[in-house]
Amino acid sequence: MATRRTISSAPQHLDSTRPSAANTEDRAPDEPDEEACRQVLQILSLIGDKWSILIIGQLRDRTLRFGELHRAVTGISQRMLTLTLRHLERDGLLTRTVHPSVPVRVDYTLTGLGATLLDSVVALGAWATAHRHEINDNRGRYDATHPPRTRS
Repeated sequence: MATRRTISSAPQHLDSTRPSAANTEDRAPDEPDEEACRQVLQILSLIGDKWSILIIGQLRDRTLRFGELHRAVTGISQRMLTLTLRHLERDGLLTRTVHPSVPVRVDYTLTGLGATLLDSVVALGAWATAHRHEINDNRGRYDATHPPRTRS
């Protein structure tokens, strides 16, 4: 009987599709903990998405209301903004404060934990800004020599 094997491009210890080892004694001392790697990848996928980075960047200097965030983060839908804010609040990166007024006012501000991301977010933005022309040129050269593949 043939066995089916999934091939992953991620290193074995980073592959979140593999089950965690039930017994850590089977793991070599220098081998990373698969559960820890899975958790890190999960966190990076959340904070690494473009909306989270843009929202964190907008909240770097001040508290903003939902509408202000929606106007400041170009291209985000209200639904995506709501979902992203919920995820960031769940992870403790921002706080949501509801003020009982008419209409209801909701403010968002970075927590101390969220503020610890600012240096990395700003550095990533600066890198992208500094290298955007070079990357666009590289994409143009690649696209010129690699025509799009068509499905048969």
